[in-house]
Amino acid sequence: MTPPLPARRFHGEGGPSPWLRPAGARAVAGVMAEVSAIGPYFAVSTEAGETAGPDWRPLTALHSDIGALRAWTGRVGRRLGTGETRVAASILFQGLAARFWSPVVGAVAARGLLPDLDPARVRWLPAASGPLPLRAARPTGWEITDPDRAAAPVYRAVVTELLEPLALAVQEVTGIAPRLLWGNAASALAGILPAVAPERPDLVAPAASLIRGLLALGVLEGSGDLAEPAPDHHFFVRRSCCLYYRLPAGGMCGDCVLLPPEVRHGQWAQALRQAETGPFMER
Repeated sequence: MTPPLPARRFHGEGGPSPWLRPAGARAVAGVMAEVSAIGPYFAVSTEAGETAGPDWRPLTALHSDIGALRAWTGRVGRRLGTGETRVAASILFQGLAARFWSPVVGAVAARGLLPDLDPARVRWLPAASGPLPLRAARPTGWEITDPDRAAAPVYRAVVTELLEPLALAVQEVTGIAPRLLWGNAASALAGILPAVAPERPDLVAPAASLIRGLLALGVLEGSGDLAEPAPDHHFFVRRSCCLYYRLPAGGMCGDCVLLPPEVRHGQWAQALRQAETGPFMER
């Protein structure tokens, strides 16, 4: 029998939220399998029989083991060719934010189901590169009965539970502005749309609606704007810089605050033209 999620984590102070109800493990596993097919950033293993050896660590270790996070940041810096710790930490944080956002937003957009990535129960496996393998052997979650109210519990599940502790840990590793980190989180969130579109174009509209709601909440508010110059074609413009341009082979990202407007709009126009005959858009 699936244990219930602690009500205090996803319910308001006034009591249980009427638009959230517990989902069975089989339903959660089914949705996670569906969403995992979108791509590696969306994948969460739920196989109960899968062996989780000692190398699999709880997500809490990402922020509780500062020494390991410092070493990981150093490895990222060496791989990227930079000795600037804050640049490496910025890129690492953005990648982890994309990893946490993707399966949650994907599941909510696809089936109105909020998977519970409880950092004490979900495990991750260190990887040299690419998205972290994630494993939730006994998946739990919530059915969201009112899509218009999905943003707040999703925010708590990803930002409050996962990203805020990680951001504090990153700031212990190196002096980096919180505004930069939350701009990274917002950019990673908006980056779900071009990732979803080629595989599941039916999810673009519900995902975009959820993302707009999330960008109006808490630390994400004021981090950037999600533009839609053509129906179902979205581009994010952030209000901070991730420092990618400081890498030896770096440049300005398509959503960078430093990008001149005329260059940005030219990139949008090119992406829209390509979408007519090829991929949905480039980021």
